[in-house]
Amino acid sequence: MKLTHLTPILNVSDVTASLDWFEALGWERGFAWDDESGMHSSQPTFASIQSGDVEIFLCLNGQGEHGMWISWFLSSPEELEGVHTRAAELGYEISQDPTDEPWGMREFHLRHPDGHVFRISAESG
Repeated sequence: MKLTHLTPILNVSDVTASLDWFEALGWERGFAWDDESGMHSSQPTFASIQSGDVEIFLCLNGQGEHGMWISWFLSSPEELEGVHTRAAELGYEISQDPTDEPWGMREFHLRHPDGHVFRISAESG
């Protein structure tokens, strides 16, 4: 397995307020998403904030999850399927099976024994 990049996901109680907080410090708003209207939402439930090549995702109330989330980005859906298969063989806790998401990624969620969630993704091609 070879990661292409890694992005932390902060669970926040108010995505818009968190975006404003980072922007006041000089960060730039990336995308803003909600499940109802999709991208470019004025009331996002998931968003990104950027500074140069660094990006942090902001997730409203952890989408029902707890602990820290980190996104692993893989180079292909095939590699994602391989990691999913290996995690299942090891008996690791998979909290979401591979799913093609409307934002153009295929992803599954893998829970660390301490409750942290790894959101493992690849562009869905």
